[in-house]
Amino acid sequence: MIHYKELGFVNTREMFRDAMKNGYAVPAYNFNNMEQLQAIITACVRSRSPVILQVSKGARDYANPTLLRWMARGAMEMMKEMTDKPIPVALHLDHGDSFELCKACIDNGFSSVMIDGSHLPYEQNIELTRKVVEYAHKYDVTVEGELGVLAGIEEHVVSEKTHYTDPNQVEDFVKRTGVDSLAIAIGTSHGAYKFKIKPGEEIPPLRFDILEEIEKRIPGFPIVLHGASSVLQEYVDMINRYGGKMENAVGIPEEQLRRAAKSAVCKINIDSDGRLVMTAIIRKIFAEKPSEFDPRKYLGPAREELIKMYIMKNEKVLGSANKV
Repeated sequence: MIHYKELGFVNTREMFRDAMKNGYAVPAYNFNNMEQLQAIITACVRSRSPVILQVSKGARDYANPTLLRWMARGAMEMMKEMTDKPIPVALHLDHGDSFELCKACIDNGFSSVMIDGSHLPYEQNIELTRKVVEYAHKYDVTVEGELGVLAGIEEHVVSEKTHYTDPNQVEDFVKRTGVDSLAIAIGTSHGAYKFKIKPGEEIPPLRFDILEEIEKRIPGFPIVLHGASSVLQEYVDMINRYGGKMENAVGIPEEQLRRAAKSAVCKINIDSDGRLVMTAIIRKIFAEKPSEFDPRKYLGPAREELIKMYIMKNEKVLGSANKV
C-alpha cells in the first residue's frame, strides 16, 4: 500500500472547511492525460487555488492505474519546481461504483474517493457507502457519497432523467454512513448536452430551494455539485466552425455556479469544459495546418488554452483564486 501523504497529497477535510468559511468552492478538475494534468496544476499554482485532481473509472482504465499514480506524483514534484509555496492538492476518485474500486484507489495513493450508490435503493446505498467509509477512514482518506441522480451521459455514468435529492433523507444518510461530503442533484447534469431547450428558450435554473433546505437539515456540512461545466460557447462554436458537430450543447450558467459557490457547496466538478477546450484548439490547428503531424504542435497549444480556462474558472466562477 502507498499512502497519499507519501505522494504529497492532502485529503479534502481542511479544504472544505476553509471553502465554507470563506465562501468559495474548491475546483475539482478531471484529467485523462499529461497535458490536462499539467494545465490543472499550472493554472492552480498561478491563481493560488487549492485543487482536487479527479480521476474517473474510465480515466483510470485508460491511463493504467500504476502510470496514473506516478503521473500524479510527478505533477506534485513539478509543482515544487514552480513555486516555493505549494498549493493543497487532493487526488480523488470520481464516481467509484464499487467497494473494490474505492479500496484499490485508497491502496494506491488516492486521498479522497467517491462511492456513487445513488442508482441503488436507499438502504443499499447506505450499506455500500458505509462500507467504503469504514475502510477509507482507517487511512484518513475522505469519502464523498451521493443522494439523487443526475441526468446525462459521462463515461459509465448514464441516466435519462434527474431525480432530485430528497432533503428528508440527507440527515439520516450522512449520520448512518459517516461520509465527509455529499453530492446532490439540484438540476446539474453530466456531459455537454445538459438540457433539451429550443432556440430562444432559457436554461432552467438550478433548484436552489432544494439546496437551501438541505443546508437547513445538515448545517455546515460540505455539499458537492457534479455535472457543473458551463459548456463554454466560444469553444462549442470553434468546434463547429472547424468541422465538428455539437448542436445545442449547453451547460450551467456561470452566475448560477457563482451563487452555489457562496453557499454550502464547497466542491464543484468540471470535466466537459476541459474536453471542449482541447477539442476546439486541436480541430482549429488541424483545419488551419492540415500538414501538421507533431502531437506537440497541437497538444501544446491546447494545454495553454486549458490553463487560461482553468484560471478563469478559479477567479470568476468558483472564487477559489488567491485562497492559499
